[in-house]
Amino acid sequence: MTGLRRAALAVCVIALGAGVAAQTPPPVETTPRPDVRPSPSVTLSIPPVDDFKPLQRSPTAPEGQRRAVKLQALDKVTTRTREVLVAVGDTVRFGTLRIDAAECLVNTPEATPDSVAFLTITDNKPSQAAEKLFSGWMFASSPALSALDSSVYDVWVLACVTIPQASAPPSSR
Repeated sequence: MTGLRRAALAVCVIALGAGVAAQTPPPVETTPRPDVRPSPSVTLSIPPVDDFKPLQRSPTAPEGQRRAVKLQALDKVTTRTREVLVAVGDTVRFGTLRIDAAECLVNTPEATPDSVAFLTITDNKPSQAAEKLFSGWMFASSPALSALDSSVYDVWVLACVTIPQASAPPSSR
């Protein structure tokens, strides 16, 4: 019976090889044909640089208020989620994380709404050296693009906001 199986396998291999050979595409014609006219050239329209709308600082906070970044933070171990407010230039704590907000930018009013924040996130585990987990720009419109994603914490930007001066503690638990 093994001889019969080998023969059947050989027939299948030969048939597959013939099928592959039959599917080989014909050679490409390289000489131009006189009956085919060339297509007209395509012109690309590039908008002038003046149409570019850069990000700008979030609106200046009124008297007695500060500009801040509203973040969403998740502790994967305890499944605790929390909105965290970080005043621009301040630091807050979430679990063992230290979150520093350096800047918060928003799109111009004519553009699609978006908030972008420059954050530095450091993990300060007890009896270990501090480890910088993230330093860079986070985009509210694309959280997967640049969110903090560690084995214990997730942090992403929600918006640029203003908060009362008194509600901007240097650290939050």
